[in-house]
Amino acid sequence: MIMTSYIPAFSDNYIWLIQKENSPYIAIVDPGDAKPVLQAIKDHGYIPVAILVTHHHSDHIGGIRQLTQHFPMPVYGPANEGIASITNPVVEGDIVRLEKLDCSLQVLEVPGHTRGHIAYYTDKSLFCGDTLFTAGCGRLFEGSPEQMYASLEKIASLPDDTLVYCAHEYTLDNLTFAKVVEPDSEALQTRIINTIAARKQGLATVPAPMSLEKATNPFLRCHLPSVISAAENFALKRLESGAETFTIVRHWKDTLD
Repeated sequence: MIMTSYIPAFSDNYIWLIQKENSPYIAIVDPGDAKPVLQAIKDHGYIPVAILVTHHHSDHIGGIRQLTQHFPMPVYGPANEGIASITNPVVEGDIVRLEKLDCSLQVLEVPGHTRGHIAYYTDKSLFCGDTLFTAGCGRLFEGSPEQMYASLEKIASLPDDTLVYCAHEYTLDNLTFAKVVEPDSEALQTRIINTIAARKQGLATVPAPMSLEKATNPFLRCHLPSVISAAENFALKRLESGAETFTIVRHWKDTLD
């Protein structure tokens, strides 16, 4: 069984570490900044064996060169984004095998935030970068709404006990918008209370189980009457599909950010 921990970076990034229990070997997910990672390696005696990249944005890849200078290791990442530091490009269906961690990760292509964005799934843990956030989803910088909706549908098909390891601490902000979409949701109100309490204690709200995302994340609920109705009221028109509803809900949040 794998263990996970995080290294905070910048104002709200999480750099995830994947580790085998009782072992110093680690894989590093989306190291946007090398400095805190190198400090964690020094403090804990970690031995890094791989870097996993989800997409090309600088806050996810900025530390790779410095880390690989100190610790030569393979860098896995999306084949379709032209990231120079990647040594092992991967696509949908590929399996990343990390022998020292006794771990295999399935690669999922989840475009939308960027054109070539990928996620890694193993042991009911999903490392999804900026595609799915806790209670939200990434902005559409390069992909289309239809692509992002299909990516979220793919992610939502994973087991309910899958833990979502996204790359940012955005939960409370995302819940504020979710409450606008579904103001009568008791599940949302409970999650907001719990999230506020966790943040007051300085605790991370990531990861979160997929079951909680399905109950409270409007971007995973675009097939449900409550979200469809709210989106139609915002758009002032009838919406014919989940993809259309998602397009409106994503635009709606963009207008409030």
